[in-house]
Amino acid sequence: MKKIYSLCFVLLFLSLSLSAQETNSNAEKKQDPKAEVFESDISVNIDGKSIDLRAHAGTMELKDENNNPIALFGFTAYFKKNPEKNRPIVFAYNGGPGSSSYWLHLGIMGPRRVVVDDPNYNSAAPYELVNNEFSILDVADVVMMDPVGTGLSVPIGEATGKDFWGVDQDIRSVSLFIMQFLKEHDRLNSPKYILGESYGTFRNAGVMNYLLGKGYALNGVIMVSAVFDLRTLFFAPNEDISYIVYLPTMAATSWYHNRVADKGESLPEFVQEVREFTENEYAPALFKGNRISASEKSQIAQKLQDITGIAAGTWERADLKITASEYFQELLRDEENTVGRLDSRYKGINIDPMSMDSFTDPQSDAISPAYTMAFLDYFHGQLGVSKDWLYATSAYSKPGFNWDWKHQGNNFWGADAAVTTLPDMAEALSKDPNVKVLIMNGYYDLATVFYGVEHSISHLDLPQQAIDRIIMTYYEAGHMMYTHLPSAQEFRDDLKSFIEDTQRK
Repeated sequence: MKKIYSLCFVLLFLSLSLSAQETNSNAEKKQDPKAEVFESDISVNIDGKSIDLRAHAGTMELKDENNNPIALFGFTAYFKKNPEKNRPIVFAYNGGPGSSSYWLHLGIMGPRRVVVDDPNYNSAAPYELVNNEFSILDVADVVMMDPVGTGLSVPIGEATGKDFWGVDQDIRSVSLFIMQFLKEHDRLNSPKYILGESYGTFRNAGVMNYLLGKGYALNGVIMVSAVFDLRTLFFAPNEDISYIVYLPTMAATSWYHNRVADKGESLPEFVQEVREFTENEYAPALFKGNRISASEKSQIAQKLQDITGIAAGTWERADLKITASEYFQELLRDEENTVGRLDSRYKGINIDPMSMDSFTDPQSDAISPAYTMAFLDYFHGQLGVSKDWLYATSAYSKPGFNWDWKHQGNNFWGADAAVTTLPDMAEALSKDPNVKVLIMNGYYDLATVFYGVEHSISHLDLPQQAIDRIIMTYYEAGHMMYTHLPSAQEFRDDLKSFIEDTQRK
């Protein structure tokens, strides 16, 4: 009997334990936060006209292809009150990967912009928020998106960060959000645009093709400070491409800082001369490698000195190849200054003039506090988002954040031969003969250089009529060209024209 009682007790204990585990498991599942949206009224004055908007800031429950919840996706949407029929909608995001959208949000896309002392360092708070006369909210609604791990966006359900943190994972989740948001807000038949900055352009090329494959044809795609082929950024061993595509931006930077032999009539004219030198002399010289003659090497080094201000002897010692980081450090070494990566008009203190590599990015140092503090104050203040929600400006500090760079279509012979979304863009342009692409480039952007974009576009295997649907614009500013107010006005004018010109009749 005692054994029977003991057995019954054991079974009862196991049953209670399993029940408790199930209860605890259910409790853990119930701990997922719920989607929440905070609404507010705001207006913006553009070209002398006031536009009344309804702002929606918060999260939307994102579901996978089987209708299972996988994330709370953070966003801020601005909808015009009493809109005209078929008002366009623009989905916008920054890059990183791992950056939230607050740079674009408070820099150019939203109804307010933060005032910065471009191209100088800003004082500490208080920072000034003003009406954003450069926004395109007069011609389109705008949805600022924060990919999972940034902003308010977090995985839920069975999903984890690794389901979102990778080239293909990111393209999928961003596309799912756009499709579900359009349905949720009855905008499926609106003219549609996506706008990405930096890595957001790399993402854009994939998203435009993903959406098209699901039946969501876009009216236009906007690329701000673009990169489509990461080889152009790597300065990899035995690879010349980065040195070639960076040279025109290095030369433009030297032009700005008055370090070139002959500035010519204008920056665009000077840049064109550098393009021709790069294609006709510099690239062939690098291709020869150690077969180049001493006399030719010396001649090329002297021409490099003329267009960059860096001594010919330095170029010769470097075998005619200087990386971006070395250039930041070398250009103003005699002043004990370094120049900016995101915007090379900016310069800051060089804390180790003997070092070959720069330690910091002056533009990032100069504007980050102003953008961060002003945005958080605006987000929780004017937009009324609960302070219980933590807005992550980036995902870099998230546990387990590690980007998966594998991309379908980049694998050859069982190896990843490249990291590029150019094939995605080419496929979308070939399948949709109406979609147009606007690529907006900063001459002083040493993070994603304009000549790298030109190289990518000139190597697209597409007929000329498809290439003609790619529009290139240039600004005398950097990666975030909108910090430079004359460029911000040009940015708005170009983007507004693009949206108006690409609405299908």
